[in-house]
Amino acid sequence: MLTPSRLALARARRGLTVVELASKAGTSPASIGDYEHGRRHPRPATTAKLTEALGFPAGFLEADDVPELEVVTRPAPKRQRDAAISAARLAIGFDAWLTRAFTFPEPDVPTWEHHDPETAAEMVRARWGIPHRPAPNMVHLLEAHGVRVFSLPQDCAAAGPFSCRHNGTPYVFLDPTATPDQARFDTARELGHLTLTRTGDAQTFATAFLLPRAGVLAAVPRGALTEQVVAHSTTWHVAPLTLAHRLRDLGLLTRPQYTAVCAQLARRTTGMARRETSQVLTKVFRTLRAQGTTPHAIARELLLDVEELNGLVFGLVLTALPGEGDGNREGDRDQPATPHLTLVRR
Repeated sequence: MLTPSRLALARARRGLTVVELASKAGTSPASIGDYEHGRRHPRPATTAKLTEALGFPAGFLEADDVPELEVVTRPAPKRQRDAAISAARLAIGFDAWLTRAFTFPEPDVPTWEHHDPETAAEMVRARWGIPHRPAPNMVHLLEAHGVRVFSLPQDCAAAGPFSCRHNGTPYVFLDPTATPDQARFDTARELGHLTLTRTGDAQTFATAFLLPRAGVLAAVPRGALTEQVVAHSTTWHVAPLTLAHRLRDLGLLTRPQYTAVCAQLARRTTGMARRETSQVLTKVFRTLRAQGTTPHAIARELLLDVEELNGLVFGLVLTALPGEGDGNREGDRDQPATPHLTLVRR
C-alpha cells in the first residue's frame, strides 16, 4: 500500500508540481492530492506508474514514513528548497540505516543561549580542546563530535547549506558547488547555527571559530602585507579575504591597509586546493566493501538508486578507494590535520 508521505517526499525531491506528476503518471491532479493526504489509495498499477514517473526504485512509495524536517535554508525557489529538504530527509533515513550497523561518536555540540557568538565559538573550541590553534578539517572535526555531515545533490545547490537537530542528533548538509574555502566556512557557520539557540550571528561565530581572537593576535603581526596575509591564511585554512576581514576587525589592519590588501587579493587566485569531505562515510564504505557489501546493494536496501545515494555522500560511493580520506598524506600539506575518530562495526 502506498505511503502518502512518501509520495509527497518523492514528488518534492523531483521538483514536480501535482499537475506535472499527474501528467507524467497519467492520472489527475485531484487523485495525486488524495493519495498524498491519504484520503484514498491508488491501485497497484497506478502506484507502479507513479514510481516510474518519479524515478525511484520499486517499493519506495510503499516503505515506512520518512521523518519531517523543519529547517531554514537560503532563499531559493520553492521547488529547489523542497527538493533540498527532501534530500536531507533521505540522508537522515540513510543515517538511521548506518546507525543500526555502526557505532558513531555521541553528539557533543553545546548550545549557547546568549547574544555573543564570539564567546560561543571560544566555548566550543575550549570544550573540543582546540582553544587557540588552527582548526583541523572541519568535516572530520564535527563528525568526531557526533555531527552527521552530508552533501546535498547538485540540483539542490540553490538552497545552500543548512543544519538541524533530529531526535537529538545534529545534522549538517553542505552545498556541493561551494569552493573548498567556502565549504569549510559553511561548515563552521552551520556549527554556529547548531550552537546558538537564539537568533544569533552564525557568520560571526564561524569567523571566530576559524580565526580565534587570541590565536590570531599572537600569530599575525600588525600591519601585515598581502603576502603575509596569504601565508597566514594557509596556516589557518581560510580564504585570504576572510583573514583580511578578521585582521581589520581585530585592529591589526587599518582601514587603508585593509583596502590595499583586499585590492591586491582581488587580482589573484588563492585558497585551499581540495575540499574537505567525510571521514566517517569513507570508513563506512570501505568497511562495507571489505565485507562484500557493494554500494548498489546499500542503495537497493534503502530503496534509492546509486546516483541519489552518491549525491548525499560527497560522491564517495563512486570514488572511495583504499587509502583515500584517512587524513593527511604526503602532498596534502594545505589540508588541515584530521582529528582522531573511531568507527565501530556492530
